[in-house]
Amino acid sequence: MSDEKAKTNVLPNLLDTVERQAWLDGLAKGVRRVVRAVPLGGARDVLHGRWLGHALHPVLVQVPIGTWTAAAILDLMPGESRAARRLVAAGLLAAPPAAAAGWVDWADQPPRLARTGLVHAAANLAAVAVYTGSLTARYTGRPMLGRMLGFGGLTVASAGGVLGGHLAYRQAAGVNHAAAVPLVVETDWYDVGPLEDIPVGKPVRRMAGETPVLAVRHEDGRCYALADRCSHMDGSLHSGEIVDDCIECPLHGSRFRLADGENVRGPATAPQPRFECRTAPDGHLEIRLVSN
Repeated sequence: MSDEKAKTNVLPNLLDTVERQAWLDGLAKGVRRVVRAVPLGGARDVLHGRWLGHALHPVLVQVPIGTWTAAAILDLMPGESRAARRLVAAGLLAAPPAAAAGWVDWADQPPRLARTGLVHAAANLAAVAVYTGSLTARYTGRPMLGRMLGFGGLTVASAGGVLGGHLAYRQAAGVNHAAAVPLVVETDWYDVGPLEDIPVGKPVRRMAGETPVLAVRHEDGRCYALADRCSHMDGSLHSGEIVDDCIECPLHGSRFRLADGENVRGPATAPQPRFECRTAPDGHLEIRLVSN
């Protein structure tokens, strides 16, 4: 790598070093255990954003970041101290639900992403602490200190935002890992082998061209086929269990209905691409991607 290119990539290279900090794994293991032990029930899927179709956390963080940015702008203007104070308070009130959504997503990330996520969370917690100090200073007659702490809090929150963007867009946390299937699979019929080789009630892996597919034969003879790589974190669905006519991902427990690929339980927020099935005259199972 040339010196010029190395200088250009300073920030991405610095962010990449975070995911290599293996010493964070012990801390991540303990925190993950705590997050998973919280009895959230159905609220966990709400926080994942299954109802929304994508992660909820990026939506919720808009409120604290937006209010704190607006407060910083008002702090530069005379006579706007009351409005700025209210915006700082609003951001602090909005931070806990945003953090809750982030933590439940983080708890299902692999070690490499979890390391980045921990540092991202630490930056956000630091920002909340600084803004708490800012609000306290504003209410106790120290407006200048409150402004300075506000600018400091926004700086720390922005650093956390950069880490969050790196986690989402460079490390692919929270994206639909099955989204490429409709782009790479032709809408033709694929022969995946003799039907008799598909066991009843047991998921197996077959190939549609170069794309792995999960195939299942029901007791009544019906066959189902879904993209094999879980939309959440790319887990191999054929290694999972069939529960209530759904396939359960062996990695994090996401469930997808075999009949239509719909995700009925998180942390996955996107359905699995589905394939139509038919039996050819020679007794082979043929599948074709269903276009949505």
